[in-house]
Amino acid sequence: MFWTKKVVIGDGERGLVYRNRQLERVLEPGVYKFFDLRGELGITVHAIARPEYAGNDADVLIARMDMLAPYFTLADIGEQEVGLVSKNGKLEDVILPGGRKLYWKGLVQVDVRKVALDGQPEVDVVVARRLRQLGALSKVAAVADVPAEFTGLVFIDGKLSKTLAPGAYAFWNFQKNVVVDIVDLRVQAVEVSGQELLTRDKVSLRVNLAASTRVVDVVAARTKVAKIGEHVYRELQYGLRKAVSAKTLDELLGDKASLDADIFAHVRGQVAGLGIEVLGVGVKDVILPGEMKDILNSVVQAEKSAQANVIRRREEANATRSLLNTAKLIEESPVLMRLKELEALEKITEKIDKLTVFGGLEGVMKQLVSLKQ
Repeated sequence: MFWTKKVVIGDGERGLVYRNRQLERVLEPGVYKFFDLRGELGITVHAIARPEYAGNDADVLIARMDMLAPYFTLADIGEQEVGLVSKNGKLEDVILPGGRKLYWKGLVQVDVRKVALDGQPEVDVVVARRLRQLGALSKVAAVADVPAEFTGLVFIDGKLSKTLAPGAYAFWNFQKNVVVDIVDLRVQAVEVSGQELLTRDKVSLRVNLAASTRVVDVVAARTKVAKIGEHVYRELQYGLRKAVSAKTLDELLGDKASLDADIFAHVRGQVAGLGIEVLGVGVKDVILPGEMKDILNSVVQAEKSAQANVIRRREEANATRSLLNTAKLIEESPVLMRLKELEALEKITEKIDKLTVFGGLEGVMKQLVSLKQ
């Protein structure tokens, strides 16, 4: 008959029976016949393979949980809680604070675990790993990956909460503003280039400076100074200007090591207590104007010429003194004089193509070369 309704509920389905738009019963798998003469009956069939209740009357059903408890699991999450929904033992969903959801019982085992947000809102490592796999971690938590040689600082509502060693972290960001600041602990190079400065004797020059620093106290470096790099750069500028203005040009060019030491002492004193360690400071280049280069080159050339003259005079004096000593020895020794005569003869014969000798060897020795006393 047309006033009789037949309803078939499959194994993966449940039915909700409404009479006059009021919930009357839940239908489990089976075949049902209903007599509905006045059209007061309404039946909705729901697939429970996806256990989340998809109807628009979830709040109405929650109010009838005394009757529906055998068929539904209620997840009622407080304002200071977050709900972790597991299906068949695997984490699959997150319920936001204050949220309520209904899940069908029977086909899929649904468990809801509540996590309190009071205190440190850090997400459990296993939970974070699973939510990352699902692609949902960044939607419900502040994610921080701290590399090696870095340190993380956790600020909750603007207050420093804790420091993080290298690793992967996540923090529930419900109702609290969670910010993770990553601080680099590696040695940093700072370059100060093209600084126009005046020496004590009013010589204009440009100086290039290099320094190396590192953070040794992340809390102090993050909370006591706004921008670490800019602060160190500015102090290097001040230290360089102070050190150069206290020295003459000759002092700067003659002893760069003392300039490095003065700048290093200034910067180290200024950043003490800020969690920054200055490892070293060095002047790379001292660049002079063109006219000053010409003057210095002239001075250097004059100095080198004077040194060359001194050396030349000293060597001439030594040579003269040597000749005088030789002459004295020859005067005292006839044999030595004869040897000198033979040496002179040898040098002369090297420059003569032909030599005719009369009188034999005796003539050569006594007549060709003769020296008067």
